[in-house]
Amino acid sequence: MTENRSVSILSNISFTDDCSADIRLILEQSRRSAYRNINSIIVQTYWMIGYRIVVQEQQGKERADYGSRLIENLSKELSPTFGGGVSVAQLWNFRQFYNTFPNVEILNTLCRELSWSHIRLIMRLGDENERNYYIKESRNGNWSVRELQRNIKTDAYHRVVSTQESSESLPVSTSTQLKDPYIFEFLGFNERVKESKLERAIIDNMQQFLLEMGRGFSFVDRQMHIATELSDFYIDLVFYNYILKCFVLVDLKTTQLTHQDIGQMDMYVRMFDQLKRQPDDNPTIGLILCAEKDEIVARYSLLSESKQIYASKYFTVLPSEEELADELTRNRLYLNSR
Repeated sequence: MTENRSVSILSNISFTDDCSADIRLILEQSRRSAYRNINSIIVQTYWMIGYRIVVQEQQGKERADYGSRLIENLSKELSPTFGGGVSVAQLWNFRQFYNTFPNVEILNTLCRELSWSHIRLIMRLGDENERNYYIKESRNGNWSVRELQRNIKTDAYHRVVSTQESSESLPVSTSTQLKDPYIFEFLGFNERVKESKLERAIIDNMQQFLLEMGRGFSFVDRQMHIATELSDFYIDLVFYNYILKCFVLVDLKTTQLTHQDIGQMDMYVRMFDQLKRQPDDNPTIGLILCAEKDEIVARYSLLSESKQIYASKYFTVLPSEEELADELTRNRLYLNSR
């Protein structure tokens, strides 16, 4: 075979002059296709088992008792042939799977995009909007099971919702890309550190930092220099978000938020828009990451009116569920008081 040509095997693959590379590509494509097909069959199988169990349960007058006996009996009957795959716990999982996602249309999405391990984590969430959020983000962000587990554990959904509730002061799509608070436990700090050390740790852990920041963020620069006729300024971190189609300036504060911090970020955003922003970019967003956020300062500063400046608290230690819930409650109280 001396000339390049395309063949359709699983998907179109253009052959090159490198036989080894072509075969490697074919094998990798085949493995991915096989995994998707197997996963789809597994997910459909589990959903159908759950459906059949629920149908059988509904014939009984006392559904809970009848369902419990049914699942135990099914496990005893099927285990000699199918082993642990039909344990009592697994059969309850299949039942919950169907009850959580009875709609065939959503099943098709789950089959194509998510593994059973993803689904098993998501279906345990009680709120439909929360489940839909993690389904969407897992698909779009190509989250591993471990990444999904971390986002659920750190309550990413409600941290995003806390910014959506303040969407009147933000561009329409910005509230879906920001969180409050952020959790940076992967930086490895157990106590407050200097801003320079925090910035260095973020650079060293950029991949995890971008995952926590959310979809669409790409790193541009650190300590970006902006100069006027009389002064020089340096912005801690600069990102570009391809979903928002704008630059995002990040200012790191290891102390409590002050009105001076907000005023400084306002100046950075204005200068950046004038000196760096391109004609096809949306207005620049300024994000102040602070160790503590004074809600009184936030309420009575330009932060409460600006459509381009946002402040969010961050944790460098994974907070407990109670601590995170308290923080989200404070955010809601602040928003309701505006």
